[in-house]
Amino acid sequence: MMILLMILAIFAVVLFYPISIYNRLVKLRTLVHEAWSSIDVMLKKRHDLIHSLVETVKSYAPHETETFDSVNRARAAAMNAHTLQEKEAAEKNLDQAMMNLNAVAEHYPDLKANTNFLQLQAELAALENDIANFRKYYNGTVRENNILVQTFPSNSIANMYKFEKVNFFELDNIAERALPNVRF
Repeated sequence: MMILLMILAIFAVVLFYPISIYNRLVKLRTLVHEAWSSIDVMLKKRHDLIHSLVETVKSYAPHETETFDSVNRARAAAMNAHTLQEKEAAEKNLDQAMMNLNAVAEHYPDLKANTNFLQLQAELAALENDIANFRKYYNGTVRENNILVQTFPSNSIANMYKFEKVNFFELDNIAERALPNVRF
C-alpha cells in the first residue's frame, strides 16, 4: 500500500509540475502584454498632450514653424510606431523635438506665465513620471518572464510551447535614460 501511495505521489508531481510551469508562463506572458499596453496608453496620452502644448506655443510664437513641424513629425512617427524597437526610436526623437520646443518657449516670457501652458506643463511632468513607473513595471515583468523562459527545468516547457524571451524597454545609451526635461 505504501508503494502505491509513493507511486501516486510521484505521478502527481510528474503530471502537475509541468502544468504549473506552463500556467506560470502563460501568466507572465499576459502580464508582459498588460504592462506594454499600459505604457502604450500613457504614450498616447503624452502624444495628445504634446499636441496641445504645441498649439499653445504656436499662439505665442507663430514664426517658429520649423520647430513645430519637427515636433509634429516626431509625434506622428511615435503614434505610428508598432514594434517595441520602433516605439523606442520614435519616442527618443520626440523627446529631442520637445527639447527644441522647450528652447523656443524660453524666449517668450508671456507664454511661460500663461495659465493654460502651465497646466499643460504640469500634466506632462506627471505623465512622464507615470510613464517611467509603467516602464519599470514592464521591465520587471519582462525580467520574470525571461528568467522562467531561460532557466531549467522551465525552459524545456517554454521551448515546447514556443514561449520566448521578451525585449526590455530601454534606451540606447546611459545619457538618454533620464526622463526628458520638458520644463518651459
